[in-house]
Amino acid sequence: MSKPKRAITNAEVARVLREIAMLLEMENVPFKPRAYEKAAYAVESLSEPIAEVLEKGGERAIEELPGVGKSIAEKIVTLVRTGRLPYYEELHAKVPVDLTQLGAIEGLGPKNIKVLYEKLGVRTVEDLEEAARAGKIRNLPHFGEKSEQKILRGIEFLKRSQGRFLLGAVLPLVREIEARLERVRGVRRVAIAGSIRRCKETVGDGDLLVVADDPDAVMDFFVNMPEVQYVHGKGHTKSSVKLHMGMDLDLRVVPAESWGAALSYFTGSKAHNVALRRIAMDKGLKLNEYGLFRGDRAIAGETEEEVYEALGLQFIPPELREDTGEIEAAREGKLPKLIEYGQVRGDLQVQTNWTDGAHSIEEMVEAARRLGREYIAITDHTRALAMVGLDAAKLREQMRYIDQLNSKLRGFRILKGAEVNIDRDGSLDIDDDTLAQLDVVGIAVHSYFHLPRAEQTRRIVRAMENPHADILFHPTGRALLKREPYDVDMDEIFAAAVRTGTVLEIDGYPERLDLRDEHVRKAVEAGAKLVIDTDAHSVHHLDYLYFGIATARRGWATAADVLNTLPVDEFLSRLKGHRQEMKSPRKRAGARERRG
Repeated sequence: MSKPKRAITNAEVARVLREIAMLLEMENVPFKPRAYEKAAYAVESLSEPIAEVLEKGGERAIEELPGVGKSIAEKIVTLVRTGRLPYYEELHAKVPVDLTQLGAIEGLGPKNIKVLYEKLGVRTVEDLEEAARAGKIRNLPHFGEKSEQKILRGIEFLKRSQGRFLLGAVLPLVREIEARLERVRGVRRVAIAGSIRRCKETVGDGDLLVVADDPDAVMDFFVNMPEVQYVHGKGHTKSSVKLHMGMDLDLRVVPAESWGAALSYFTGSKAHNVALRRIAMDKGLKLNEYGLFRGDRAIAGETEEEVYEALGLQFIPPELREDTGEIEAAREGKLPKLIEYGQVRGDLQVQTNWTDGAHSIEEMVEAARRLGREYIAITDHTRALAMVGLDAAKLREQMRYIDQLNSKLRGFRILKGAEVNIDRDGSLDIDDDTLAQLDVVGIAVHSYFHLPRAEQTRRIVRAMENPHADILFHPTGRALLKREPYDVDMDEIFAAAVRTGTVLEIDGYPERLDLRDEHVRKAVEAGAKLVIDTDAHSVHHLDYLYFGIATARRGWATAADVLNTLPVDEFLSRLKGHRQEMKSPRKRAGARERRG
């Protein structure tokens, strides 16, 4: 069986566009770098392969993508059709360095990369580490010893992240492969297992299980998929491949009577499985991937539910299977009723083309309605983000525009909001009178990530104490596989959230997932309230609610812990500004109009 020709992926096109932006910035070319970054963002955000967009709609369909004009569209078409882009190759030849890897190191921008190449011959991360350890970087203009140490810390973080993939990057592809396997003749069941099924924020590899009448046909199909770069091994019941995006993926064929036991075993985690086997042994039983046995007789194994029941446990959702107390809770019948994937009604962090988003308010609203949302808050960035942020006057203009849109809507509400920057001293970069006119005020750290722990904590707590600050967005500032969270005392943040009534966000954007699972659990235990948002900058990002809910489930959160599971008016009534006297005369008047 010959393998189909592999189409270039959205991620590969986005990488080339992003590297062009970096190369143009090195040359001090104005405006164009930002255009290529926006185009990369648009391609990366597509819900369908760029090759299919081109095939169905031609070059015009590429031109119509947000932020993609005729010139960039022509280059995308060339790249998709030929797999090469001479324009990129010519630029890259001037600075032939590993832009993706070097650009992933925190604080190392395009111009710094160019200086390092020209002065020290740095082409790779290995070259960079050698130069930093030899003390050569500190002597370069605009670097210094602190920059050198920061680069070394960034390299160590990059090393720890090697071989890990964002859940949001791999899940769509693995689901697509799962759907294809379901269509193979003779396949009766298919499921994703492993850390992907447990919704770990990053994963090392993937696992799929099938029940099939003809295992060899399934394996032939699997190893010949266009995404396969290399076949590690192919057998009658197990095959293992490496995908072009870099991740290893295993497929196992299991007997129907062992389905539940196998799914449980290959879902893991390893620690959870060890705990289950220990319970089985204490009962005189044996548990493995083939079933639960008393002697040679299988007493459970066809479903996961019957395996847990036979062990005297409540069924444990996959997201909780980390041996962090779920076994004990299941034995006592005290597992929480986790928030369900369809229970979130509104999205409280949505950016539009008023700032750095790809789509208009109207487009974001229409996409949210199609997904069944009941309300969204428009939370464009405020003025401290100099390139894109709204000042108070522009924010008021946007409020008036949203009022006009709301007057035409039925059964859906656009909330007036903002993502307000927390300054170094904990003050906010928009005045209180303007904030008082908003429905939802999100606050966030976008600068000074490396303050000492005590100062960073004081800064954030002071911002939370502002009577208009409703939600703390992405509370730890981390960027998965790119940037460590800033150093902050999260116990103090949880206590401040309870004391001030500030809601904490679970940001569902795959690179954030912030709060992380263990912080969600601590926040819930402290009595803080949560919201789950997408941090959408494109209509395609509105699907990211799934990852936020998965993180909430991993953190043992229930629907009662998450305020945006409530209808819009009840949600608004739970925000701090609505629990006090209304924030301003204008807001009181607006509330009377809504009630009237």
